[in-house]
Amino acid sequence: MNWFSKIANTTTSGVRLWLDDVRDPADSHVQRDFGSVGDEIWVKTPSEAIDMLREGNVAHISLDHDLGDDEIIGTGYDLAKWIEEAAFNKKIQRIAWRVHSANPVGRTRMASAMQSADRFWDMLNDSST
Repeated sequence: MNWFSKIANTTTSGVRLWLDDVRDPADSHVQRDFGSVGDEIWVKTPSEAIDMLREGNVAHISLDHDLGDDEIIGTGYDLAKWIEEAAFNKKIQRIAWRVHSANPVGRTRMASAMQSADRFWDMLNDSST
């Protein structure tokens, strides 16, 4: 499976988040099939991930799109849009990211939002030099 990813120039300190409602990143099958490392903090909802991102110690995130009831829980795309907006507003530091969703449309939409966040972070870095 092709996975979108952007390994940003970030510091190595910080936590790795794994957004997925069912796939445990510590499971060896998930590691083999979806690319988890096993040391990620497993969050199952966008709100859990946002809480962690607001703390400012996230270095990497891996995103799944379908998280159960979209109306109640939201999707990985909702989180990607939040990250994009937070990057634009300079509310969160640059993070490395990847998309491990099996949903092809969701995967493309999340990657697009995250690529946009990368552009905002790049502009911030360009203006600070």
